[in-house]
Amino acid sequence: MSELLSPAMAPRIWQVGALCRAIADALDARFNPVAVRGEVSGFSRASSGHCYFSLKDESGQIRCAMFRRAASLLDFSPRDGELVEVRGRLGVYEPRGDLQLIVESMSRAGQGALFEQFLRLKAKLETEGLFDAARKRPLPVMPRGIGLVTSLGAAALHDVMTALQRRVPHIPVVLAPASVQGSAAPAELMQALSNLYLLTQEGRGLEADLSRKTGKSASDTGPVIDVILLVRGGGSMEDLWAFNDEQLARTLAHSPVPIVCGVGHETDFTIADFVADLRAPTPTAAAELVAQPREVWLGAIDGVARRLQDAVFRQIDLQSQRLDLTASRLGRPSALVGRQRLRLASGAQRLQFASLLFLKHRQQDLQRLQTSLPDTMQRSLERKRERLERAGLRLGLLDPTLVLQRGYAWLTSSEGETITSVRQTHPGQPVRATLSDGEVDLMVSHSP
Repeated sequence: MSELLSPAMAPRIWQVGALCRAIADALDARFNPVAVRGEVSGFSRASSGHCYFSLKDESGQIRCAMFRRAASLLDFSPRDGELVEVRGRLGVYEPRGDLQLIVESMSRAGQGALFEQFLRLKAKLETEGLFDAARKRPLPVMPRGIGLVTSLGAAALHDVMTALQRRVPHIPVVLAPASVQGSAAPAELMQALSNLYLLTQEGRGLEADLSRKTGKSASDTGPVIDVILLVRGGGSMEDLWAFNDEQLARTLAHSPVPIVCGVGHETDFTIADFVADLRAPTPTAAAELVAQPREVWLGAIDGVARRLQDAVFRQIDLQSQRLDLTASRLGRPSALVGRQRLRLASGAQRLQFASLLFLKHRQQDLQRLQTSLPDTMQRSLERKRERLERAGLRLGLLDPTLVLQRGYAWLTSSEGETITSVRQTHPGQPVRATLSDGEVDLMVSHSP
């Protein structure tokens, strides 16, 4: 039998909103501020700038909201699956009655010190020029051999080999296994790279150098490596830390051939990515960058073969035509002689016609000269006679007797010198005056 509760024992009847506020107050008094570590799940950023996601671990999850002001202070972009530490305040979202954590700050869990160390090493090597674009080398279009550095148990090995086998099964691949995670990984990676460097081309080619030093044939030295792939699958920053080793970076920088680094996912970056000649977003992409599909090269070879065949056929046809023409000329020399005789006769006829035409033109010129010569001579004589008459008139005007006829006299001394000034005379000096009709001897009676 059920017993009726007394009014004193009856539970308080809450309004829903009031209950949510009371729970929020209890959480605030009991827990806040709170720090939580968990894995990001369902991260999204609204157009307003607010971020919404969940933090979870193997035993639970909690909804989180990070408003625009706090989100603008983030120094990284959170992504699903990333382990983070957040600080904030627990509360209740009253419209839905959901428990939520208002995040005021967020950092990568356990990666703060590692990230600072990464940035310091990156700045140091960048200052030394290990990241300069000028030292980056282009990848070989058709490598003779491909070196591969990764772990034997890594999924990246399967992905890379599958891609290479699909695209370039004819190119040999030399695997140099090494650990890609853990404290021993950097040393193993450097040793694996050094082993591959012995098979690369350097100077005249290490293939010939090994043959000279060891006495082995070129086939005994193994394939020549023209490019090296350094690959590993994704993981946390701690998992990829081996690729942030300073000595490994310097070993990569001294590679005699281009190196493609495909470590982690597209959003993962390591020091090895910056030092390598080329970074690939994934191991598979790294393999595809150095492996043009065989079908592409076979198609190119077919195209070259077709063009070469067409060129050979065109040359054969051209030479055949020239041979036929030469044979036809040699087979009928009389026709050639006949053509040359016609050309000679035609030339003689043109020469004779040109000579007759030239003589005819000269005769016509002579006739024109004979007709026009008397008239020309008569006109020339008349012009000369007119000029002579005009000169005679001008000369007559200069006759001194004309001046004497106007009453002037011409005085000369007894020596025959012309007297033009009274200063040339003296009293008692005899002078002669020439008049228009004769001469008179005179005596100077007075002189100034």
